[in-house]
Amino acid sequence: MPIIGVLHLELRIEHAESLKDRRNVIRSLKARLRSRHNVAVAEIGPSGILNRALVSAVTISNDRTFAEKVLQAVEQDAADVLGGMLESSGVEWVE
Repeated sequence: MPIIGVLHLELRIEHAESLKDRRNVIRSLKARLRSRHNVAVAEIGPSGILNRALVSAVTISNDRTFAEKVLQAVEQDAADVLGGMLESSGVEWVE
């Protein structure tokens, strides 16, 4: 039975002075995570809030240990790139 892991990343983008600034941060993060970790990534929160965003990355696997490692790597990569902009994160499992 496949296991689906969803990593939620809550961002605080304090330096964003416009929606364009905000979109650039999110677009860059999504592209990086997709290319480096082969995960699906989407912004799932409201897009009209200037300084906050909720982005989720999803992986699917037959092996939960593998899925956990993938999501841990995604979280670490996001933390390295975002620095203080990563406010919180959490993983949700669908089995």
